[in-house]
Amino acid sequence: MMKYIAITILAVLITGCSLNQSESGRLAGEEVFYFSVNDQGEGPWITLEFQRGDSFYYPLMAIWLEDLEGNYIQTLYVAKSVATSVFRFGNVKDNKWEPGIRRYPQTLPYWAHKRGVKAADGLYMPDPDKPIADAYTGATPLTGFVMSARADRQVESSVRIMLEVNQNWDWNEYWTNDLYPDDKFYKLSCQPAVVYQAVLDPALSGGEVLMKAIGHSHHSGASGELFPDLSTLTSALTIADSIIVRFGR
Repeated sequence: MMKYIAITILAVLITGCSLNQSESGRLAGEEVFYFSVNDQGEGPWITLEFQRGDSFYYPLMAIWLEDLEGNYIQTLYVAKSVATSVFRFGNVKDNKWEPGIRRYPQTLPYWAHKRGVKAADGLYMPDPDKPIADAYTGATPLTGFVMSARADRQVESSVRIMLEVNQNWDWNEYWTNDLYPDDKFYKLSCQPAVVYQAVLDPALSGGEVLMKAIGHSHHSGASGELFPDLSTLTSALTIADSIIVRFGR
């Protein structure tokens, strides 16, 4: 009974954050959730299976499409807090946390700069005045998940599917709290976001492709540069154990 209650509560949390549908399922022996985004899109379904790793702890993610030259096409999914800049623990009032606006350019900077929309404060992050549409947003994942997202338009040729993931305060021996002492955004991020990539061919519907880490983002979100050297990252590389994508729902 307690296990059933825990699963039910988690389902409520997820469906309450702009996910179109969800149900409990299993992936590699753990409780996971299936959900879909952008059901009204006119393109093909793309399914992503995220197996959580040993360091998984409320990570923030963005998933998007690019062409093979690296040009941004569209966002498939982004965490609701990033899509609006309204975070659950945004402000303290009467010694209690409450939701509030927080500007965190270090969170998912590679995606944000690829998207290329600058807010009024000069940051390449969505804000409450220009948020990401609800159709593309969802809750911060609490466990492994299987996401089906529909592209806005038909996909006629191979595309890159990209995923960026970040987790706060994950110091290691290289990314220490005094590495950039005057950079307030770095201090909230520590190890920078990790970027994953896979190439999908629409002619191979149902064929699975394993996403691979191709680099990390700027440590404080000051640029959209991708840094291919992953040798200084440790726990950031085990937020995900495996990420598999395919065309089809």
